[in-house]
Amino acid sequence: MSARARPLASLVARRIVLFAALAMLAQLAAVLWEYVREPDNLARLLLERETEALAAGFSLHDGRLGYELPAGLRARYGREGSGYVARVRTASGVILYSQCDESCTEHFLPLELNPPSFWMRMRGEGYPLSFAGGHTVEIGARSAFIELAIDRDPQHAVWRVLADEAVDHMLVPMSLTLLFVLGASLYSIRAALRPVREAAEAADRLDPMQPEGGLDTAGMPLEIAQLAGAVNRSYARVRDLVSGQKLFTSAIAHEIRTPLAIVRLELERIDHPRARKALAELDELSRFIDQILALARLEAADRRGFVPIALDPFLEEIVGSMAGLVFERGGSIGFEPSDNPVVEGQPALLRDAVRNLVENAVRHAGPGVAILVASEPGGAIVVSDDGVGFSAPPRPDAPGFYKRAGGLGIGLEIVRRVAALHGAGFTIAGGAAGTPPRGTRARIAFPGRIDRPAGTEPPAG
Repeated sequence: MSARARPLASLVARRIVLFAALAMLAQLAAVLWEYVREPDNLARLLLERETEALAAGFSLHDGRLGYELPAGLRARYGREGSGYVARVRTASGVILYSQCDESCTEHFLPLELNPPSFWMRMRGEGYPLSFAGGHTVEIGARSAFIELAIDRDPQHAVWRVLADEAVDHMLVPMSLTLLFVLGASLYSIRAALRPVREAAEAADRLDPMQPEGGLDTAGMPLEIAQLAGAVNRSYARVRDLVSGQKLFTSAIAHEIRTPLAIVRLELERIDHPRARKALAELDELSRFIDQILALARLEAADRRGFVPIALDPFLEEIVGSMAGLVFERGGSIGFEPSDNPVVEGQPALLRDAVRNLVENAVRHAGPGVAILVASEPGGAIVVSDDGVGFSAPPRPDAPGFYKRAGGLGIGLEIVRRVAALHGAGFTIAGGAAGTPPRGTRARIAFPGRIDRPAGTEPPAG
């Protein structure tokens, strides 16, 4: 997967937020343009906001109405020449607060006039705003009337009105809408991508070595089912290719074995050192062909033939059967049991894997090699030696990379595939430290041992 790849939900969420922000900016521009075109509406909003702020100074004590200018408005309505004047009175004409001199009374209604609930008149056209007006407010059971006049709005109170309008009538509603739209979109995307995620997990489990398999397209949306169908067709082609390769490999190996047997019979009749050398090389070639056939058999194997295997008697039997070969080559072999762990496996394949590890040590570890086969309590097989050592592989996922000097690496590739078939880990590395390092240690670690009931003993394989 690319390091730059991002979840689809993240990409969609970012784009929804981006386009929502653009929509908010467009709507804000439209609202501002609407107010710019109609200053009367903006003046009305400013009058309502200012009278509401001034109404915060009312108090009612024993039925008597009192008023004190709020502290936050004193810079605006508490001094002369600010461009803002206000007068607060009762409905009967009693003045509770006034910052207005005789020259500004012309802007307000006469005291003897019963005031309306709301009035406003513009004192000039366009911007900055200049207007006068009043608003009746209810304080408990009493009524009061607030009048104010603004001359060119020197403190730019209109911007606060625009900000409140944007927040109350645009940002808050659109933000709530965005949350619902974003939540619904992410939920829908997650639900729509669930079959894709399940198909991806199923695709990871596909094994071209198995005769059957593929992605189940039942219940998938049409577009995803089409993708899964394409994957299934590609998988079928790969499976056919692997099957053809297995057939070709097996056929070639079987065809070569017969001529090799004939050549061997002819060479055995010749009493000459060069013939003996050719026989030894022919034996190596025959062993290589056997390993090719073993690989072909591995590709047809599955887990249905797995049985519980008690490792200690299983490994002891293998060591006993290979002791003659090891001693004939001038080496020695021993077995070290543990607590007889039991694992699930196919005995024939595991026997081939251990034999390949032992034969690899005999052939490539040097003369007089001492080999030790052991089991580990956690469920693992270890084959170690004190031979010439082992060079680290260039990369751990390369097939056929396990090899020593003079070796073809096929035997260790068989071990790797056997371990993979059993879900086990296969590691091989140098043994004791030194200059150069001595020995090699190969380990097949099974995914877990089987707990057997007391008094029972599984077969050794």
